[in-house]
Amino acid sequence: MQKTFIKTARRALIAGAVAVAGITGAQAALPIQHWTLANGAKIYLVSTNALPIVDAQIDFDAGSRRDPAAQAGLASVTATMVEKGVRAGKNGEPALDQNALGEAWADLGASFDVSAGTDRTSYSLRSLSDPALLNKAVALAAREIGEPSFPDDVWQRERERINAAIKEANTKPATVTGRAFAADVYGTHPYGQEVTEETLARIDTAAMRQRYQQLIVPCRAKLSIVGAVTRAEAETIATTLLSRLPGPEACTPLPAVAPVAALTAPKNERIAFDSAQAHVLIGQPGYPRKDPDHFALTLGNYVLGGGGFVSRLMNEVREKRGLTYSIYSGFAPGLEAGAFRIGFQTRPDQAEEAVKVSREVLAKFVAEGPTAAELKAAKDNLIGGFPLLLDSNRKLIGNVANIAWHDLPLDYLDTWTARMNAVTAADVKAAFQRKLQPERMVTVVVGGKDASTAKAQQ
Repeated sequence: MQKTFIKTARRALIAGAVAVAGITGAQAALPIQHWTLANGAKIYLVSTNALPIVDAQIDFDAGSRRDPAAQAGLASVTATMVEKGVRAGKNGEPALDQNALGEAWADLGASFDVSAGTDRTSYSLRSLSDPALLNKAVALAAREIGEPSFPDDVWQRERERINAAIKEANTKPATVTGRAFAADVYGTHPYGQEVTEETLARIDTAAMRQRYQQLIVPCRAKLSIVGAVTRAEAETIATTLLSRLPGPEACTPLPAVAPVAALTAPKNERIAFDSAQAHVLIGQPGYPRKDPDHFALTLGNYVLGGGGFVSRLMNEVREKRGLTYSIYSGFAPGLEAGAFRIGFQTRPDQAEEAVKVSREVLAKFVAEGPTAAELKAAKDNLIGGFPLLLDSNRKLIGNVANIAWHDLPLDYLDTWTARMNAVTAADVKAAFQRKLQPERMVTVVVGGKDASTAKAQQ
């Protein structure tokens, strides 16, 4: 009973600290310390005693863009399997299966997660800053990072579960739309790869281990830490977290990933699907996150379709014509040019009109840019909401990790408001004209029993 009480108390303290974080105010002024360890890992630290919590995130260039095309999904399933157990440690620690790991984390009142996106694989640790707990949490996280067991029997069950999820997803029009859109926008680029039953069948635990050895090495780590620790303590945490990975001899340069190719002509695809609503995506390759147009594009997109009910697309397509309940636009910048897209659902018999109006709104915006009033409203909203992006440890670690991953300036958070304020309507217009070509976009419409399944080049 005492052990249960201690675990409950620790969890309650973390939950309470997170709640308190909502009233601590913006932390943009907190400096980011940066240095490189002897093993090549790059460390980014925000030291703050506002909460008795430490968050750490380690990112590696091991996202799905590094997957072989025949094994699309390898990054994602490898990340999933890291949490399924650790092998016996080199220091005599016993092997731990998934259940034992779960109990160990519960005893510490801490959490550890692994995920893989398009560009990176991320390891996230959260613990109370009490050294007695933090040191044990860091040691356990180091085992998961450096000694995953990738048990074959667990993978067989996981593969069956993922296969079932893929089969179910394939019955949904949103899945069909997204897959067709990605293929048309990215072509053969890794950003367009999708996990299927076929690619999943080619993935085994040997492939996971090989991938791990090639990509998860300290010299490629970008490690962000936020919380109640000093620089010396942060260096010890970082060193320990990476201590069970291969040494510097494993650090060979990774091959470059080709940039996303620009579209040379429009692509229009209509796919029949027995659904009440037609799902529509319109878009093209966008821009890499480091592009200097980022601030202008962010503000412009708020006006175009990112601002909800105050956006032009919502006003023209929903409010004036009633063609959809909701419509949005957005960029997804990564290490390469992630897609720009406009997305909505509508009645199949209204799809062509809704597409036509959306394209007209986009073309007009690219040609003319925002009005002064629209730009001011966008700035007021985005700048006014900026403190909410930094009002907790979890949000702050996300921002610091973003700075680290994209090699943004260390004062990025401090200068964010000034850079937003400096953007003019002319800047937005010029940025959109540089990045978007409305006459060369992909349009995918999925839905309607009588739609023709054909690709048309126009």
